[in-house]
Parts: sequence; structure tokens; C-alpha cells
Amino acid sequence: MSVNVASNNAEQCEYALKDLYNVDDPEVGLNVVDLGLIYQLNFDEAGKKLDATMTLTTQFCPMGESITSNITQSLVNSFPGWEVNVNLTFEPPWDFSKISPEGRKFLGH
Repeated sequence: MSVNVASNNAEQCEYALKDLYNVDDPEVGLNVVDLGLIYQLNFDEAGKKLDATMTLTTQFCPMGESITSNITQSLVNSFPGWEVNVNLTFEPPWDFSKISPEGRKFLGH
């Protein structure tokens, strides 16, 4: 897995990312992990809380609400009984360099 997602728990992060690979940006047709939209996943195992920080390709992405909702649902399914908070940020802004090598191959770049 060659994605750059910051986390305080590598094992839990890898588990979360497995399901997030099934969440696509419908406009691009690429999953949110390879697209580089997931910036950070932090886990509070004692409090059963998961904080995710993500972005969109643009602030005005017409599918933003759908993508954010699908990411939230994926994480809730991966961590039943946990409180899941998905925070949207545009700092740093998304750019093409955030796409994984696998994602670039998928997009033909």
C-alpha cells in the first residue's frame, strides 16, 4: 500500500483503508484512497472514537457531500459502535501529486 495517510495507529489505519478503497469519487471513477483525499485517521481506542481528516479535489466539488457521506458510512461499518467524525479541510489543497502510483496508472498517467 503506497498511500500517504497520517495516523496514530498504523494497524487500525490499514484496516480502515481496506474499506475506504471501496469508496469512489464518482466523477473520477477512482477510490478516495488512491485519489489522495484521505489525509489523516486518528484512533482513540479507549474512547472508541475515530477522527478522519479528508479533502476534496476542489472546494466546489458537486459530489462532495456524497463522497463525505460514503466515507463516514464506510468508517462506521469498519468500526461498529465507534463515534466517527469526518472533518473536511482544504489545507493543504489537493493536487495531482497526492494521487498514488496505482491511481495514476488507473487514470492513464
